[in-house]
Amino acid sequence: MKKTFSLLILFNTLFSLGQNYHKYVNPMIGTGGHGHTYPGATVPFGMVQLSPDTRIDGSWDGCSGYHYDDSVIYGFSHTHLNGTGCTDYGDIMLMPTMGEPNFDPKEYGSKFTHSNEKATSGFYSVKLDKHNIDVNLTTSTRVGFHQYVFNNKGQANIIIDLNHRDKLLYGDIKIIDNKTIEVLRRSEAWAKDQYVYARIEFDKPMQVSKAEANQENRKDFYSGTILKIAFSTQVKKGEKISVKVSLSPTSYDGAKLNSSEIKDWDFNKVINESEELWDKQLSKIEIKETDEEKLAIFYTALYHTMVQPNIAQDIDGKYRGRDNKVHQAEGFDYYSVFSLWDTFRAAHPLYTLIEKKRTADFINTFLKQYEQGGRLPVWELASNETDCMIGYHSVSVMADAMVKGITGFDYEKAFAAAKHSAMLDHLGLDAYKRQGFISMDDEHESVSKTLEYAYDDWCIAQMAQILNKKEDYEYFMKRSQSWKNVFDWETGFMRPKKNGGWDKPFDPREINNNFTEGNSWQYSFFVPQDIPGMIEAYGGKDKFEAKLDEMFNSESKTTGREQVDVTGLIGQYAHGNEPSHHMAYLYNYIGKPEKTTEKVHYILNNFYKNAPDGLIGNEDCGQMSAWYVLSSMGIYAVTPGTEKWESIEPLFNEIKIKNENGSFLVDYKKDKVNGVSNRIFLLADKLREQLIQSRSSTYAQFDYSQTIYNREDKNDIIPVPVIQAESKSFKDKMTIEIAQLNKNCIIYYVVDEKDSRDDLTFLPYVKPFIINKTSLVSAYCLCNDKRKSDTISATFFKKPNNYTIDIKSTYNPQYHAGGKEGLLDGINGSTNWRKGDWQGYQTQDFEAIVDLQNVKEVSSFSSTFLQDQRSWILMPTKVEYYSSSDNINFTLITSVANDVDPRKDENTIKDFSFKASKSINARYIKVKAYNYGKLPEWHLGFPYNGDAFIFIDEITIK
Repeated sequence: MKKTFSLLILFNTLFSLGQNYHKYVNPMIGTGGHGHTYPGATVPFGMVQLSPDTRIDGSWDGCSGYHYDDSVIYGFSHTHLNGTGCTDYGDIMLMPTMGEPNFDPKEYGSKFTHSNEKATSGFYSVKLDKHNIDVNLTTSTRVGFHQYVFNNKGQANIIIDLNHRDKLLYGDIKIIDNKTIEVLRRSEAWAKDQYVYARIEFDKPMQVSKAEANQENRKDFYSGTILKIAFSTQVKKGEKISVKVSLSPTSYDGAKLNSSEIKDWDFNKVINESEELWDKQLSKIEIKETDEEKLAIFYTALYHTMVQPNIAQDIDGKYRGRDNKVHQAEGFDYYSVFSLWDTFRAAHPLYTLIEKKRTADFINTFLKQYEQGGRLPVWELASNETDCMIGYHSVSVMADAMVKGITGFDYEKAFAAAKHSAMLDHLGLDAYKRQGFISMDDEHESVSKTLEYAYDDWCIAQMAQILNKKEDYEYFMKRSQSWKNVFDWETGFMRPKKNGGWDKPFDPREINNNFTEGNSWQYSFFVPQDIPGMIEAYGGKDKFEAKLDEMFNSESKTTGREQVDVTGLIGQYAHGNEPSHHMAYLYNYIGKPEKTTEKVHYILNNFYKNAPDGLIGNEDCGQMSAWYVLSSMGIYAVTPGTEKWESIEPLFNEIKIKNENGSFLVDYKKDKVNGVSNRIFLLADKLREQLIQSRSSTYAQFDYSQTIYNREDKNDIIPVPVIQAESKSFKDKMTIEIAQLNKNCIIYYVVDEKDSRDDLTFLPYVKPFIINKTSLVSAYCLCNDKRKSDTISATFFKKPNNYTIDIKSTYNPQYHAGGKEGLLDGINGSTNWRKGDWQGYQTQDFEAIVDLQNVKEVSSFSSTFLQDQRSWILMPTKVEYYSSSDNINFTLITSVANDVDPRKDENTIKDFSFKASKSINARYIKVKAYNYGKLPEWHLGFPYNGDAFIFIDEITIK
């Protein structure tokens, strides 16, 4: 079969599908399972997401506020996150009730059933069973519109609970008149300091019937960190009360201005307007399909890519910036909610096709946040930087837009911001710049950060090339090759390094703190900037294909830490999490497109369903759905930052893509030609032609399809050597071995010992050598063509004593700190426990016996523990020290109580120390630390009664 695409540029062409695209959207998709979506009403990229909340805790599956398995609604709030893995939003919650108002969520919450629930694009309705109230919701961009039908007569209440979900830093409620109030909610959760102003208008007079405020509490004003209020009136059976809630991030005046979006009380008119907005938006991609299920899956996926980022400015362009000041947007619209670690992969490339103006607006938002906050956003929420996830993937979005000729933002400023972010010294970047990779000693998630920084640096190089900045281009192209420094050529995996060598033991299936939400399998193919180089590193096309096959055909089981994000496993491929999303397309690069098509179609047909659990993993702000939208159309951007789109056979026979430059009609046909299946790139090539035509002539023009993997020798780095030893510390002496990949290179090394001369000279490495002092070993490779690797260093410590330790407890294998000797090596861990220097114990106390080798006079004891309560790591309640001369009979010396508040938020290290008034004769010292036990009810973790960890690093006996 020969597969061809017939593709024409058409304008104003209507498909037989018609214009009612909104009717195919099913907002319930993703509300079950682990999709983390919400079913409520919103409009494209709107500020308001008016949706029911069935979760008021911080549970992982309740991040959006709603889960399909729940049966109680606690209220309807106006902001929600779509498919994230952290909890926030749920601002300005309203809940209608009957009778005497009550501020306990368990009392004002109501049972509901899905049979009485309806969700469409722009509309949501449900019956609250407790008081027989019908709730109908719709929205404009900045205004939420409620309509409550009270099916029983009596006192009707509308409760506003500003303590709903996240922490209230401050709130106030102003009574303007009996139909109008103004609200400020300043809160802390994932975003540490979020401002939401609201203007709430009732269509009939309401009176305050109950209020609770812990600061001011008077007739027309209420404020505090506890703030709840109820408005009441008498209603007849079947009577309606309508409420409009307009939001603003800037001020009461902004909320009042934004309320003009809905000028009257015609609820059905607002529904129709929201449907028209969705029809216009969804028509940007039209498919011809008769299967109603496929239509629902496709258009709901497209819908999920369009509910964020969210407009975050008032009608007049005022917005709250990263500096927490109010600014005026000039010539662009300011947005919020940028899950860039997820969305740079597929959502933002999709936007370059159908949202060119918004793409420029997004980038202008990035640049304003750079100006106001000092760096580009990583994971921005409500003008707060959460610093969640890794990399600086704003640069991917900017480079992709520049390469594709999208204008409307300052290219020079974008490059300056990108370069600034890449030259900072935080989050492992200092080590990455110094030695070409990040080690476990430098930063947690070291492998993932090295790989993603390398890709981002390649994106910056593409920006530099467009702007004709040759030195910057060469510098960042060289940095983009840093992936080679964490690739183990012997095992064929990306691996963590520690103290100059490969960390051991190594299991590519293990999920641990060396990778971001994944394992080595799920990161060993992330080199989108140099796929030919990656194939070469694996040993060529055949071996690379075998490695891909092995990944897809392995047992679908991971080891190490339980990672809820790793779902949708096909072997070790995890479609439920983003690092795997490009992998099936890698078969295209070795001439096996049929394997790409097979894998992609399997995922499309099995991991996306028209059901509440229809997403195999978190939606992640549109990324999961963007993958579906692009892949079902037969295209995917494996390397954002190039014009290149990978092509496969699409799911649909006819597809039309619309954007500001016109429309592309894709007519997929099958023709038999000698029974041979040929791969045709016509769709991707035509898209590329359009991009080339639209690119501004102001900047340099390059054929990126030819130069995407520029592998000139000057940019092709020499990997650093590997310094291997048995451990980081030793008692008497230790053998050091240095290895490297390139046979045309010579290793040069130097050993810097204490009291050694200052004029040390690097010498050629010939064979392993022995050290017997604390030493710094440094090495680099120099090749025949004069290319030189970065210099790598490792420090080896001679232990301060010959003590041994017998640990009676069992540490979690994720947190081993190098084994039992790690507690006596004289090396102290830092507050960043994810670097692997601490031993972790859960569901048990810690107990160990230190053998001093002979009876000694002991004067002091100390054991060091760490607390990070957000990560379930709490101080022991107390630590006991015992002495013994025979290792059988022990005498209690002292008990040191904990004095660190378990609620303390910042990471804390404490020495549980004791200094004896007189020396104690002993050979054996027992240390026993008592675990906190079950997490308390106030804890942020879920479930709150989970088991706490004890983290210990060093035991010191003098």
